Formats: sequence, structure tokens, C-alpha cells
Amino acid sequence: MLKLSNVESYYGNIRALKGIDIEISEGEIITLIGANGAGKTTTLMSICGVVPPRHGEILFMGRPIHEMSPDRIVALGISQVPEGRRIFPFLTVTENLDMGAFLRKDKDGIKKDIEYIYELFPILAERRNQAGGTLSGGEQQMLAISRALMARPKLLLMDEPSLGLAPLVIRRIFGIIEKINTENRTTIFLVEQNANLALKVAHRGYVMENGRVILSDAAQNLLSNEQVKKAYLGV
Repeated sequence: MLKLSNVESYYGNIRALKGIDIEISEGEIITLIGANGAGKTTTLMSICGVVPPRHGEILFMGRPIHEMSPDRIVALGISQVPEGRRIFPFLTVTENLDMGAFLRKDKDGIKKDIEYIYELFPILAERRNQAGGTLSGGEQQMLAISRALMARPKLLLMDEPSLGLAPLVIRRIFGIIEKINTENRTTIFLVEQNANLALKVAHRGYVMENGRVILSDAAQNLLSNEQVKKAYLGV
């Protein structure tokens, strides 16, 4: 579904990604783990067109997207749940969901998807007329995920969904990630510092250090890898 080949991305003159190769197949949950500053968020930003690569190529469903604008990439079927949630704080929950469906014209489908979101996250149904900025951190994360789902993505990019959340909320969020993958057949590319949780829900994983992918394997193998255990699992 998605293939990054020798991708190099820059911030000014700083090379943040140093020729990375990543492949994601349809229906998978793939996780990218690594320390702060490793290049994980830049990888997602390169995929969605916010930080276009200077070298290499990105193919989605066999089609090159590395020179496309972000709105065209969304229209093709890629949505992102950004780090820090970044919901619209002065819009209501329902209005935030409507913004996620901005490029869609199927009103009946949009209505059906909002009903599905409210089944997935009943607390959002209770808060539907409440401003997004007044929600708790966990509720805002649920809203950010829901807003991205409203675009009906084939591929969902998720950037640090556990950041700043209580352990109980984190477990619920990761349960929803698995549910979205199995029920909707949505392919998920998960960037996450909580390597233990991420590898437990993922099918495969990539490990990134200093802008390079240094390791890739089945998630279960990475969980038992001594290098990964020592650096990222606290074992």
C-alpha cells in the first residue's frame, strides 16, 4: 500500500531523514519506534506532504505522492492524527468531525460515519455540542482520531496517540486502534514512544535512530530483541 524508498527530508539545511526505506501492506498495523528527535514525526510529515522529501520517492497504492500537496494526499485516502491532538478548540465536537469530512460530498455517508464515531466513543456523543478545547486530554485524543476517520482513510497515520494520557485512557485508545484495524480494515502506521504497547498491537515494526531505520522485523520479534529491550522497553 505504501512504500518509502531512500527518502531524505530536510528542515532548512538539517537532514532529518537520511535515506529511509519503509513498506506497509494493506490491512497491517505498522509501528515506528525511536527516541525523541529520531525522525519519526518527520516521516509522517513527509508522507502527508507537509515536509516534502528532497530525495527518494513515496508511493501510495503504486502512485507517486511525494510531490503532491497535502490536500491531494488526503483525497487519495491518507489521514493523520497529529502529535498533540490539534483539534479545533473553539469548534464543537460535531463541528470538528464535520471538518474531518471537509473533502467529502456524500451527506448520508457523513451522517452514518458520525453515528459510528459516537458508537465507538460514547463520551463524544455526550459532548457533541461542547467546544473541543474544553474536553479532557483523553477525550481530545478520541476526537482527533475520530476527525481523521471522518475522511474515510485507507491509511491512518497516528503520531504519539498515548502522549500525556493516563494509563487507563492509553489502554482504551490502543484497544480502539486495534478495533479500527480489524473492523474497518483500516491500515495504520503508528508512531509511538511507548514501544511496549505499540509493538503489542502492531504486526511489524521499524526502529529509527538519528534519521535512519536501523532495524525492522515482526513486532513479536522486536519485543524479544535484546537491543530493543535495552533501548526502548526498559528491560
